[in-house]
Amino acid sequence: MPRKRSATLTDHELRLMEVLWNRGTATVADVTTGVGTPPLAYNTVLTTLRTLEQKGYVGHEEAGRAFVYRPLIERTQAADSAVRHLLQRFFGNSPGKLAVTLLDEARLSDEDLARIQKAVTRKRKGTR
Repeated sequence: MPRKRSATLTDHELRLMEVLWNRGTATVADVTTGVGTPPLAYNTVLTTLRTLEQKGYVGHEEAGRAFVYRPLIERTQAADSAVRHLLQRFFGNSPGKLAVTLLDEARLSDEDLARIQKAVTRKRKGTR
């Protein structure tokens, strides 16, 4: 029976998912070389890919003796899930509290501020 998909990816799982999202498909060896620094052992990558598969994040097909893994969710889906988890856990499901915290804590470029202003204007008009 597959594990329940967790709301967020661990940092370690995210490193492997980044390789799959960038490549589309990859063998364990491909992922091992694609994770960058610090390097990961082949067996560590294999075990983590199996865990990600059990959680429903990746699938695989057999290609000869190798398994070729592919993401089953998009990066945006994972990001949306992580934001929902963050909202629930730390901000009482209040997007406004999260937005104010980000605005208070982050250095924003003029471009960032313009994009935020456009988003606020769209929200006021009731469009997405």
